[in-house]
Order: sequence, then structure tokens, then C-alpha cells
Amino acid sequence: MSTAELTAAPVTNGQDSIVDVSLKSLFYGDFKAVRDTNLSIRRNTVTAFIGPSGCGKSTVLRSINRMNDLIRGFRFEGEILFRGKDVYGKKVDPVAVRRHIGMVFQQPNPFAMSIYNNVAFGPRLNGYRGNMDEKVEEALQGAALWNDVKDQLKQSGLSLSGGQQQRLCIARAIATEPEVLLMDEPCSALDPIATLKIEELMNELKKKYTIAIVTHNLQQAKRVADYTAFLYVDRSEGGRTGYLVEFGPTGELFENPREKHTQDYISGAFS
Repeated sequence: MSTAELTAAPVTNGQDSIVDVSLKSLFYGDFKAVRDTNLSIRRNTVTAFIGPSGCGKSTVLRSINRMNDLIRGFRFEGEILFRGKDVYGKKVDPVAVRRHIGMVFQQPNPFAMSIYNNVAFGPRLNGYRGNMDEKVEEALQGAALWNDVKDQLKQSGLSLSGGQQQRLCIARAIATEPEVLLMDEPCSALDPIATLKIEELMNELKKKYTIAIVTHNLQQAKRVADYTAFLYVDRSEGGRTGYLVEFGPTGELFENPREKHTQDYISGAFS
């Protein structure tokens, strides 16, 4: 499936969702990592995935743009619809999926090249023929980094501070103009000041993009997320399979959780 076909696909559920996850089972080899996880991610919102370690938060996030395909033994049962099209369809090109659904990882990972070339990398790879200087500036502006680096674009991206490196990675991700931006614990390696800047940036970015974030920081989820998904671990019969317990508007989930597991987790009864 081409990039154009993904872009043209209609939203079919009558809602304003852009991604619909219907995950039946997700395996790494014989290990069932996640089961029974169904949710919709709405346009121009931030959706947070929370839960204890090992519950499959990052696994579910990475399944949305098929990053798990790169892991040996990965097997997916179910479907994930992007604009009404199943990204796991037989004719779908995972690279095309990732052009529309970008990703920012836990550790800042700028390339060992200049700040300018870090941002220009994706557009060049995708054959962008417009004004590259304007494209780079636009992406850096979007990541709230332009004023910090506009006079040092030829310097290595590795010369920036940790928080600046993460914003550079965000600029690199949005330079290809994705519709959805996935963030896997983007603040876990940052200090509180840099974390606040990333959180403020998310609130700005959701005006143009749809964001899904994995976080262990419950206060961060409350601050930035419009919707929150709580995953837990099924340890019955010695297993460690993650599954979705509860999903809904963040305020409702934190203030009036429907499920006891959710209540226990957000109250600190377990972590």
C-alpha cells in the first residue's frame, strides 16, 4: 500500500479517531506479551499509556507504527486501523506507515551529524523537493528549539544538552509531517526543567498532530493527557501478559476509576 493510499483512507467509525487499536494477542516467539487491548486515539489529543513495568505499554505503542516488526519472533493478531486502513494489511509497506506515524524514543538519539542534517534527513530520504532551509526552520520552530540553535545549525546534534537533543529528535520526527507522533517515555532521561519544556511542547504539538505517549509518571499523564489507558499484568498461572484494564478521559480515570486495579495503581497501592 502506498503512502497516498494511507493518507486518502477515510475515518470509518463516525468518531474523530485517527487510530483504532484492536489487539487480540501479541507474541514474541512463544511468549504472549499483550492480549485484549482495544482503544481509539482521537485526533489532536494526547493519549497516555500508564501501568506497571512489564504490562506492555511500550509494546502496544510500538505496534501502532509496526516498530515491533523489527524484533525477531514478533507476531500480531488483531488489527490497527489508521484512517480506517489496517496497517497490518498484507499489502501495506511498514515504511509508509512510519511516514505517517512518527516516533520519539526514550533516550534522545540524534544522529552523529549536524543539527541541520538531523532535521533534513527524513525529508531528503522521502524525496522532498521544496526549500530545505525553510523545512528545517519550520521543524525546529515546531519543536521549540529554533531560538536555541539557529546560530549553530552546523554543529553536531550530539553537542546539545539532553533536553535539547530530545527536542531535536522531535523536530526530526515532525520534519516529515506525520499525522501521529508516538513518544515512548520521552522525559525519563531528562531533568525536571527539560521535562517541563517537553510537556509544554506536547500541548502545542497536539494542535497539529495526534500524540500517544508512554509514561511511568502519573502526574505527567494527568498534566498532559486528554485520554489515558491503564494496562496491567495478568500473572495467572505464572504468566506475565499485559492487557488493557481501563481507558477513558484522563480526569475521569484518575478521579473516578471504574476498575479496582486502576484505583489501586493510581493510589500507589502497587507500582
